[in-house]
Amino acid sequence: MQKERNPNRVKINLFALVHNLNMVKKLVAPSTRIMGVVKSDGYGHGLLPVARTLEGAGVDCLAVAYIDEAIRLITGGVELPIVILCGLLPEDVLSTVETGLVPVIFDLDMATRLDLEGRRQNRMVDVFLKVDTGMGRLGISCDRIGAFLEAVVPFKNIRIQGILSHLSSADDPVWAYTEKQLVRFRNILYAACSVGLNFHSNSLANSAGIMVDHALHFDVVRPGIMLYGGLPSPDFNAPVSLMPVMSFYGRVLQVRSVPAGVPISYGGTYVTERNSRIAILSAGYGDGLPRSMSGRGYVLIRGRRAPLIGRICMNTCVCDITDIGEVQAGDKVVFMGSLGKESITADDIARWAKTISYEIFCSIGQKNNREYTE
Repeated sequence: MQKERNPNRVKINLFALVHNLNMVKKLVAPSTRIMGVVKSDGYGHGLLPVARTLEGAGVDCLAVAYIDEAIRLITGGVELPIVILCGLLPEDVLSTVETGLVPVIFDLDMATRLDLEGRRQNRMVDVFLKVDTGMGRLGISCDRIGAFLEAVVPFKNIRIQGILSHLSSADDPVWAYTEKQLVRFRNILYAACSVGLNFHSNSLANSAGIMVDHALHFDVVRPGIMLYGGLPSPDFNAPVSLMPVMSFYGRVLQVRSVPAGVPISYGGTYVTERNSRIAILSAGYGDGLPRSMSGRGYVLIRGRRAPLIGRICMNTCVCDITDIGEVQAGDKVVFMGSLGKESITADDIARWAKTISYEIFCSIGQKNNREYTE
């Protein structure tokens, strides 16, 4: 077999993933169940390796966005309950009921389809009801949940596991909007209870919700970004120590000496101010580095930070190594990870690119060869 010659590598540390799951367990009550969110190919970390690791480390269930990832998990031997967060299309109903998947539902037509298919297959269909408490995205409106419950509860082959909603601003230090969502969620549960509906798997807290307040935890929490060592937003103050799971490495392709006054990369947005040594590196936006951090970020070479200069290209970028010791073509470059005493995290890159670590993980992880360590 021919050896892979791409110079870029993503390394996934599964030990760090287990550590981060243990940090979730540290924050929640022993009775609180944990739904590990592995959608979008495990946030770019690899769907099956991540799911199997979380299953072995004691997570209670897993969550994906769409049914294709759920089927991949089942085919890959995962035995945990699998929740489909973004709901179903009509053509997904048959497979969902056959395989015992747990869809999130938010419209009566889908509930009816699932009930009919469950009756046809003589199976009970477990579901979550998605309520929009303020995210403004998928969900049943708060003022319609009563009528929805009245319509769904008589279905003989639908079994409601719980009410599920999503926090939009739990990473915001201003608590007011999250408080509104919490009050709405509690009111929905109270209204259901008042008509004899006691659900035991209600879920509101995402990673930010898990870390900011126990009042948001309820029966099931849904950690996503914190499992992978990222923060809900770049400047979020985490109450526990999280370990980065993903690292991204490349190589120096060329070292050049250039005089002052030389424009670097597309558009000449950076011009050298002195006699400089520059290194051309093996990754660009085609490999997941955000172009928006052009001229703002750093990489690590020989244990030192080297500033990125000029615009990031599709498969290369350029850094200034004038103040670093002898650098040669072929040297290792750390785009995300640690080298010596220095480190660059996904949240660092997100801050430079004015985005979030979720996007960084998905972009880098899904565009490069992944290597796993346990």
